[in-house]
Amino acid sequence: MPVNETHNPELKSWVESANRSGADFPIQNLPFAVLRRAGSNEAFRVAAAIGDFALGLTELHDTGVITSKGLEACRGSTLNAFMALGKDAWSALRHDLSAVLAEGSESRTAIEPCLISLDEVEYALPATIGDYTDFYSSIHHATNIGKLFRPDNPLLPNYEWVPIAYHGRSSSIGISGQNIRRPVGQLKEAGKDQPTVAACKKLDYELEVGIFVGAGNPLGQPVPIDAAEDHIFGLCLLNDWSARDIQTWEYQPLGPFMAKNFATSISPWIVTLDALAPFRTRFTRDADRPQTLPYLSS
Repeated sequence: MPVNETHNPELKSWVESANRSGADFPIQNLPFAVLRRAGSNEAFRVAAAIGDFALGLTELHDTGVITSKGLEACRGSTLNAFMALGKDAWSALRHDLSAVLAEGSESRTAIEPCLISLDEVEYALPATIGDYTDFYSSIHHATNIGKLFRPDNPLLPNYEWVPIAYHGRSSSIGISGQNIRRPVGQLKEAGKDQPTVAACKKLDYELEVGIFVGAGNPLGQPVPIDAAEDHIFGLCLLNDWSARDIQTWEYQPLGPFMAKNFATSISPWIVTLDALAPFRTRFTRDADRPQTLPYLSS
């Protein structure tokens, strides 16, 4: 992802709140969400964030200020059609949004009515999620979680070689702020001969990063590691909820099941990989640790 004029830290917007020091949504960000006015019967629609406002992309399309395949794909109630277009379309729309929201833009008069205060909105899932995989991206995370179940042997041999993962229940994913129902399942207390069925007593969550995959690949056709970023639309924050006492009993030998599939919370805004380009840094692995196999090395 190249750094370009959309990342210029000196760039300012005619939306004054986007220029505030420490603003979550400056013009250099421009993340995407699906929302509507809270408590209304409006259809949920795709929006981009700028300062204290959401820019409705259906409304923006109707102004005719931007005419692009990417903006046309954002007229629905999810981001799926836009995500499927691929990185060139993602970058092109980001560039167009930056241009019309920049200080001095001649499009301000047409676009300003398309803004909705973030204090007035409610969110839906940004995309229809057909499947998701939860995995350890950090050896430190794997070690900390391993200690919960194997204090004397937290890291199993394969943890340093392959991304350890399981498939979650996509229907349990919700937007941050959702009510979480405490799960009921089998618990086996230390020293007891058999398990009992009861509500979880060790409810836990992990702060993680969610990765939205946009353009797909044919079933069975691998994506080379150097091409992986061509498929990644953006990132969100994610809370992975867990029933640790249920998990302790059920996770061997096939891994998480009921203890991990009752709730996953994500932030409503997706920050594009393009927007994060200036913050890239090189990954290094300690020389005394197993080195990545070539197919996972980039």
